[in-house]
Amino acid sequence: MLSMLLAVAVVASAPMTIAGPKGPIEGTFVDAGKHAPVVLIIPGSGPTDRDGNNPMGVAAAPYRMLAEALAVHGVSTLRADKRGMFESKAAIADANAVTIAAYADDAHQWATTLRKQAGVRCVWLLGHSEGGIVALAAAQKPKDLCGIILVASPGRRLGAILREQLQANPANAPLLPQAIAAIDLLEAGKAVDSSGFAAPLQPLFSAKVQPFLIDLMSQDPAGMAATSSLPLLIVQGERDLQVSRADAEALAKAQPEAKLLLLPQMNHVMKDVAGDDRAANLATYADPTLPLDPGLVEGIVKFVKP
Repeated sequence: MLSMLLAVAVVASAPMTIAGPKGPIEGTFVDAGKHAPVVLIIPGSGPTDRDGNNPMGVAAAPYRMLAEALAVHGVSTLRADKRGMFESKAAIADANAVTIAAYADDAHQWATTLRKQAGVRCVWLLGHSEGGIVALAAAQKPKDLCGIILVASPGRRLGAILREQLQANPANAPLLPQAIAAIDLLEAGKAVDSSGFAAPLQPLFSAKVQPFLIDLMSQDPAGMAATSSLPLLIVQGERDLQVSRADAEALAKAQPEAKLLLLPQMNHVMKDVAGDDRAANLATYADPTLPLDPGLVEGIVKFVKP
């Protein structure tokens, strides 16, 4: 069984580059061999790097671990730093001056490059969290794409998910009036004066990220899933504190041909959590020694290597 084979071996990796608007976008290609299917891993929100880490406390390295685990099972991967961030910093002057459409264009350029480099007919897109919205946007133009894998991806509009996340934590109660009012304005396409907001809300609603938030809030993941003609796998962990089973079910309802994989113990960073303790769940975000949920790897391999 695949779940018995998740010990990570040393795998060959090499840098790969595509052209960004002003400079290169840098990635890491893990080559599982000739004729292996190729998966492009599209990162989640904020300053998340190609390994799945984030300077705001995420050090679990889920994308690197996923790439290594998939290589063991004969699946190649490409994971990259977003335009304007980390080793792709030169690609754009302001990393916040982006749109979902721009990220989707990058995904297409990676797919074209990978198809030629690896000698495959098409490339699979795997979007994690916000990256799932990028994958769905890219899927509206299916050229060079085999199919879509959504892991912990929103199935509802971002405004609804943000409200749910904020309300789920009792500690946020004093912040809710400001936060909900800001979400309402952004959903309407209007900027928010966040200068007087409480300190915990400043990063979320800072003026420099608001144009991207407005664009992101306009996206309809379920609507894009419904109009995609590509094979679709939806993977959702039921210990996820950020994206819920309701999102996965919304995506599956929108696209009845999709395959839905629910993993009872997996959380948002693809690690297993034994119980409902929030602190224990969040502690896994900083632990790269914890293995990935074995069902995640098994499900992806079965989908791209039927």
